[in-house]
Amino acid sequence: MANKRAVVEAINKEILLRKSYLPTSNISTIYFGGGTPSLLDQNELDLLLTTIYSNFEVDGDAEVTLEANPDDLSKAKLEQLSRSGINRLSIGIQSFYEPHLLFLNRAHNALEAESCVKNAQDAGIENISIDLIYAIPFLDHSILESDIEKAFQLNTSHISAYCLTIEPQTAFGDWLKKRKIQPIDEEFAARQFEILVSSLAANGYEQYEISNFARNEQYSRHNTSYWQQKPYLGVGPSAHSYDGISRQFNVANNAKYLSAIQQDSFPSTIEQLSVVDQTNEYLLTGLRTKWGVNLGVLHELSNGVFRMQHQSKIDDFVKQNLISIDDKIIVLTKHGKLFADKITGDLFID
Repeated sequence: MANKRAVVEAINKEILLRKSYLPTSNISTIYFGGGTPSLLDQNELDLLLTTIYSNFEVDGDAEVTLEANPDDLSKAKLEQLSRSGINRLSIGIQSFYEPHLLFLNRAHNALEAESCVKNAQDAGIENISIDLIYAIPFLDHSILESDIEKAFQLNTSHISAYCLTIEPQTAFGDWLKKRKIQPIDEEFAARQFEILVSSLAANGYEQYEISNFARNEQYSRHNTSYWQQKPYLGVGPSAHSYDGISRQFNVANNAKYLSAIQQDSFPSTIEQLSVVDQTNEYLLTGLRTKWGVNLGVLHELSNGVFRMQHQSKIDDFVKQNLISIDDKIIVLTKHGKLFADKITGDLFID
């Protein structure tokens, strides 16, 4: 635990060292994510929040989010988080079906998945997002439909739904190689996505980003700022920052991170974004959202290259009902959302 305390103190120091990184001292969102921030005890969380509030102009209605897994969220922990000022939780539930949780190698069980949301609401944290995973192999769609129904019963304001992916250097990748599991069935995954979108829409959830759904415009303000290319400061091992023209990546190794901070230096790599980078990142983040991307901005960012390379492709996508354009704003159609990654990739400039 001594190492955890040292990392927390280093993060606290990094906040002070980098408080001038952002173009303004005003901030409207604070996000504790990456790893397991729920392991912070109240003193550690209060230390970081006190430093943030003392060195930045934090909006009175700021969104203060913490990522957590159900097995970390005891009643006592939830009450502690509420006392510290956490007003939004992003909970990695993934599924309410026990065999699927075992398949995903999750530490929590189905009962914890359900009870942690209720306990959070009892602790006074009403703004809750839950993560669900779809396209988990099964005979039909009944488990997904049950998971969605359970989410409705819990009355959460926000749902993030992600397709199961199998990366080569993971346990799933190893299982796939050894044929312990089958590859993701694209038709099954597409149908599950359609079920998600239609079911959530019918129950008042707006799909404001490909994987994110909210009731009553309770969007994730933090993630929305990221998708809209607004600058942000990330602190701690592996943290990323963005100032509008460059990205900064902190070293992932705890020992190297601690050593650098103790010497008042930044343990990070800076990547200056080229015209191509800025244009493609704007496409990558913006096209996935309900707000889409602006043709004028694309033209300006790319110095005219986007229009030159892709005008005919844009026209084809409109004809195929994959995108729509209104007042120079490109948005994906309902049909186009099924092919978001391919459409975005096809519109990248080089």
